[in-house]
Amino acid sequence: MKEATGELNMTVVTVVAIAAVAAFFYAFIWPSIQSSIIASTNCASAQCDSSSCTETGGSTKCTACYYGENFEEGPITCTFQNGGGE
Repeated sequence: MKEATGELNMTVVTVVAIAAVAAFFYAFIWPSIQSSIIASTNCASAQCDSSSCTETGGSTKCTACYYGENFEEGPITCTFQNGGGE
């Protein structure tokens, strides 16, 4: 009986630990991953004002990029590798 109780306690501890790790992931890590995915998607389809772009170290950073069906949403800042945003 004592062995069964010990196994049950370890199961409960394991489930609580997994729940704590999952809660931490969804509360702190997932929002930044999600916003990064959204920003990448928006920058992939954005049109950028070339006068707002600067090149440094093989990448181009543009601060006036617009996205959406008619490019009415924005401005957002996008960084492109090898000058891909102009």
